[in-house]
Amino acid sequence: MEISAAGRLEVRITAADVGKRVSVRSLIEHEAPGEKFTDTVGVLTSWDNGVLLITRKSGESVRIPESALVAGKTVPPAPARRRGPAASYEELARAAARAWRPVESEWLGGWELRAASGFTRRANSVLPLGAPDAPLDEALEAVRRWYGERGLPAYVQTATGAEGTQELLCAELERRGWVREVTAGLWVGPLAPIADEGDPAGVVLSRRAGEGWLARYQRKGVSEVALRVLESGPSVWFATVPGESADAPPAAIGRCVVDGRWAGFAAVEVDPALRRRGLATAVMAALARQALDEGASAAWLQVEADNAAARALYAGMGFAAHHAYHHYRAPEGAAAAGIRSS
Repeated sequence: MEISAAGRLEVRITAADVGKRVSVRSLIEHEAPGEKFTDTVGVLTSWDNGVLLITRKSGESVRIPESALVAGKTVPPAPARRRGPAASYEELARAAARAWRPVESEWLGGWELRAASGFTRRANSVLPLGAPDAPLDEALEAVRRWYGERGLPAYVQTATGAEGTQELLCAELERRGWVREVTAGLWVGPLAPIADEGDPAGVVLSRRAGEGWLARYQRKGVSEVALRVLESGPSVWFATVPGESADAPPAAIGRCVVDGRWAGFAAVEVDPALRRRGLATAVMAALARQALDEGASAAWLQVEADNAAARALYAGMGFAAHHAYHHYRAPEGAAAAGIRSS
């Protein structure tokens, strides 16, 4: 907090600091005994009618009455990373987009509109990598029309928590009634240690998602469109640990896309009856070794905020959160939302 020469806390932010990362201390409206203040760090996304809106790294929006401010200052735009390979938000967003391609896309300035018959929000949402080529309200109306023509709900994928992410866009979407449905994290880590984590001897690698692999994949009834998405990417590999019998579904599966220095992991799934036997680690180790052979050195993956077991597994393998991403659904057509999770 900012402290004056006289030793007093001071508010050193104004409405002109909207868009900057700030740290503020404010009075708690209904404080518990011994608790009088609370601290909030995030991007100042608006300051209107005597109320500050601050978006935290997680994407949570905090409203603070101006009258409750005790101290405040601007802080560096992003904290220094202590773990994992260095990367910008844009580099990772583009790598993730290349690893999960839609079957149809169109650009609206710096926004990519993506569609794949409703197979996952990632392939059926707008990815805003820059500014649209129209004012925001016009751009959002164009988005609604584009997805409506395809019988799909309109989604915008946004990110928070790193330099260059879209806290301001999140606030504008929420102001217009768009609803955040899913929050996940994009995590990064060094690739080489993953290759040494488990024994990949029983893991079979393939370039295609065969019938066995799909039998274990959590999204049932995968269509030709879904297969096109699954098999999209610069260099795609599918890992399978065979089941205990020839006609049994695989014990575990995984997917990896190698793209330059990056290896992106996804769809790591294990038979519930065989969990805690190191199968997920073995799958990732086999895929990591293949990615190392192709010249990759860093890894990324996406994990939903409420998947505690997966987050614990990946943290133990050296992954750490880089930024959060969110899917916002347009206020109209909520009943048509039939898209699965991120």
